[in-house]
Amino acid sequence: MRIIRTIPELRAAVAESRKTGASVGLVPTMGAFHEGHLSLMRAARKANGLVVVSLFVNPTQFGANEDLGSYPRDEERDAAMAEAEGVDLLFAPDASEIYPEGFATSIHVSGLTDVLDGASRGALHFDGVATVVTKLLNIVTPDVAYFGQKDAQQVLVVRRLVRDLNLDVRIEACPIVRESDGLAMSSRNVYLDADARRQATALNRGLDDAAALAASGVRDAATLTGAVRRMLAHADIEPEYVELRDLDDLSPVTELDGEALLAVAARVGAARLIDNHILRSADPRGGA
Repeated sequence: MRIIRTIPELRAAVAESRKTGASVGLVPTMGAFHEGHLSLMRAARKANGLVVVSLFVNPTQFGANEDLGSYPRDEERDAAMAEAEGVDLLFAPDASEIYPEGFATSIHVSGLTDVLDGASRGALHFDGVATVVTKLLNIVTPDVAYFGQKDAQQVLVVRRLVRDLNLDVRIEACPIVRESDGLAMSSRNVYLDADARRQATALNRGLDDAAALAASGVRDAATLTGAVRRMLAHADIEPEYVELRDLDDLSPVTELDGEALLAVAARVGAARLIDNHILRSADPRGGA
């Protein structure tokens, strides 16, 4: 595995691989790898001749009072884990390589970024995500880029910018990977002490309760989100949001009919955590 620091070197390496006809898979990350990241690498490795993983803690998607300075970083560990998964190129640039002096361009995706994390973290968060992802897609020009479903809103934002900007890449969303107790794997889980770690399992348990209600025939969004809120209240967690949203445009869903995204965000101890389930109604009105 090669570790690459500059855009010209990365482009040259990808171009050389393309001469052999190899497809290119990209896994964009901010490092602090866990099994969720590794599952994306495995999916990319299975389907592509060249696998590129970017490792870049993107400063533009962090707000003024967020954890940019403390975000976990261990490039040596991450590089060893990526190499063990058969990654070919690890792109680990400095911030100045991605945002050189005088950089003045931003990508804004309207609508999708106004709700959920966009409302909680501010519009600049998804502007930062959209801008860095667009840059990475233009630098690597992958055939497929792999993202985790835990960041469901991010996946929708990326798919929209790919569509709107006519980028020639397929976006693949891979399933959430969970700990044995159901906690969604996240780089920020390292912030949790033992008590907060146990407390945090309430997010997935609440989502499971709502999924069971949906499977039993409950359609009312207030009842479904209420199941999550009750579980969080029992764990003494105050959510930032618990919302049922359309899978395509994130518009509010008041009555489940088919599938919808049930998303939750909450601060637990020192960590801000997000999670989601795709709820399916027991008898969709539009299908058999």
